[in-house]
Amino acid sequence: MPVISFANAKGGAGKTTAALLLATELAHQGYRVAILDADPQRWITQWHEISGPQRNIEVISEVTVASVQGHIRELSRSNDYIIMDLAGARDAMVTTAIGLSDHVMIPVQGCAMDAKGGAQILDLIKLMEDAGNLVIPHSVVLTRVTSMVTTRALLTIKGLLAARGVNVINTPIAERSAYREIFDCGGTLYSMDTAKISNLDKAQDNAKAFATEVMRLLPVKVIRSSEPRRLFRLVRSAA
Repeated sequence: MPVISFANAKGGAGKTTAALLLATELAHQGYRVAILDADPQRWITQWHEISGPQRNIEVISEVTVASVQGHIRELSRSNDYIIMDLAGARDAMVTTAIGLSDHVMIPVQGCAMDAKGGAQILDLIKLMEDAGNLVIPHSVVLTRVTSMVTTRALLTIKGLLAARGVNVINTPIAERSAYREIFDCGGTLYSMDTAKISNLDKAQDNAKAFATEVMRLLPVKVIRSSEPRRLFRLVRSAA
């Protein structure tokens, strides 16, 4: 039962969109997914309230440093994946969630501020790894990529990150109107009206490709180790 957190110290990096796309695509494919909405903005909670009950998706809205480990323990009994949407910050909640994650996804747009926010999370992960003598798997996810960003430019960005030893998800999250409509109108990419949403099929293909890559990284057969729980005692000093 993999636990996947989405973190960037800067808000507006496409973190919540990436988390929701992954969750809804996994649910569409038949996996049971729990979302821990630990972002104070509560965008996913608002999406859930607009959407109503969604098949295979459970949303937990009240998540604190004190409760997150208990939530994960409880939800692991009935879900295939747990996804955490974190605040655009570097605080005790973010540190705790990272320490309890099987993989940390770091969404980054192609701008300096997003890169700096992502770098803060990378630095935090390294600090926690050094303090806890363990490895926290993590990847950068390129978000809000437009048609103006060429394949060559994407390869350049990935190459620069790879040179620093940072894994980059091959599938970038594109800039799609359908992704904005999800938060405005609720539902999923599969409940929208194709006559009203432009390029909906491309948005669905993008989300599917992203989820497929994540599932290859984190199949549901993953067995959690005790390391993140041991690290839990160290997170306050790392925050």
